[in-house]
Amino acid sequence: MKYSKATNYALHTMLFLVAAAPDRPVVVQQLADKQGVSPTYLSKILTKLVKAGLIESASGANGGYRLRAQKEDVSFLDVIHAIEGMTSLFECCGSGNPECRIHQVMLSAEDLMEQKLKNTKLIDLLK
Repeated sequence: MKYSKATNYALHTMLFLVAAAPDRPVVVQQLADKQGVSPTYLSKILTKLVKAGLIESASGANGGYRLRAQKEDVSFLDVIHAIEGMTSLFECCGSGNPECRIHQVMLSAEDLMEQKLKNTKLIDLLK
């Protein structure tokens, strides 16, 4: 199982924003430099985070990005869903039979992983 590089950059960006002063927006160039990625590519990721309601953007001389959500509430799963969507990681090759034991095991494992990601907050990494 593998998440995209965009999710990796989004998680690092969100951790940086959780640690940043809430009253000062962070410019995309600073976020991009911190991760060694192009500002254009990171802007596309930031757009998804804005659409998900996790961050907000402000334009102008004092513009940039800052958290919209309470920093204590932002989980790994919130960020992953913003970038990857909410589709299941496993698609059963069967005929959609809800009795399929393989599908049941895979969905159960995915549920456990999602609970772990939901319960792990980004702010926990700063403690």
